[in-house]
Amino acid sequence: MAKEKMISIRELKIDIPKEARILADKMLKDLESSKRPVLEAVKTSLDNSLYNSKVGYLTPGDKVVRTELNVSSVQKLARVVFLLEMLLRNLDTGTVNTKRELYYMCKGEIKGNPRLKPLDFEDQPESDSIIDFIGDMLEVYREELNVFANDRGGQTYSQQLVVTETMPDGEKAVIDLSTLGTSPFQPKNKPQSLKLKAKKKIDFCLIVESEGTANTLVSMGFTKRNNCIVMGAQGVPSNGVRGWSKLIQDELDVPMYFFGDLDAYTMQNIFRTLKAGSAASLIRNSHFSAPNVRFLGVLPEDVKKYDLPHYKVKESDPAEARALKKAKDALENDPFFLDKKNKNLADILRWLIKEKIRCEQQSFFSVDPKDPIKTEKLILEKIKRGSYV
Repeated sequence: MAKEKMISIRELKIDIPKEARILADKMLKDLESSKRPVLEAVKTSLDNSLYNSKVGYLTPGDKVVRTELNVSSVQKLARVVFLLEMLLRNLDTGTVNTKRELYYMCKGEIKGNPRLKPLDFEDQPESDSIIDFIGDMLEVYREELNVFANDRGGQTYSQQLVVTETMPDGEKAVIDLSTLGTSPFQPKNKPQSLKLKAKKKIDFCLIVESEGTANTLVSMGFTKRNNCIVMGAQGVPSNGVRGWSKLIQDELDVPMYFFGDLDAYTMQNIFRTLKAGSAASLIRNSHFSAPNVRFLGVLPEDVKKYDLPHYKVKESDPAEARALKKAKDALENDPFFLDKKNKNLADILRWLIKEKIRCEQQSFFSVDPKDPIKTEKLILEKIKRGSYV
């Protein structure tokens, strides 16, 4: 099989195979010298997350996860070496895999070699955590190890956007989104060389939490009447959505708005991840977040202004109680919500904790059910008068 040249997300400052060899040689040398090998990785958690509004996304602090060889860690260290060898083999041959495929590849290797039985994984999260540890240890993206997630979300519509993709073999593919009919452009969750061009000036990009509502807006002519981009986020944004949003921000420099539910989960898990990244992916937030995106709604004032239907949050419901508790924790510990530049977003969380309600983006369709494009009019009205955070 001919080795395909992968197009990278960024200019990589390290030689992964070389660094892996240095690491393995150091472990072997320590063992031969009767020392305990130690592996260190960036700690990807909220307590090691820093936020500077001038940077715009969460970055790692100086805390590390340190794993030293002992009775309880011997399996983890052996699994790291086992999976690292498999990943290096993929890099050498140009092979790509998902985490799930790698889980079963590990099963196949272990099945074929009884000596590897102690390394066996009971379920996929066990092998996933080792892959994540290797990435954090080498400070490289999963995609730079040729491990890709499934494509999810980011379905994009526009009459003005043209995307040029440079393929691994150097060929170029030009996609004019206006020629796709009712089909959206689906950004891929893997390294690509994409260049964006606007046929006419694009006034804004609207990222809609619900893919279904994004489809409805487009079906009713939103992108025909407005020089804009409409994207469906499909819940918590995938790396594909986050990377695509970042590309639109950097290459087109257009105002970006997020249209989603008014609840604690949306604010913390969806909008904050889109805007500033997540604690779980500290080393990759620079390429997978869109700091310029603004929260268009639903806003607390919209509930009263448009008399929107809403629901009481029941603290007896475990999921809703968890979201409220997490909101309180975020106000105390999340550097994103603690930053004074994000005070208005933190105030929305405080309002949600106090009022204990949730209001869905689809509630805008209740304002004038007889007008099929009333929600579009309300969105445009909010953008025009600056009703966003």
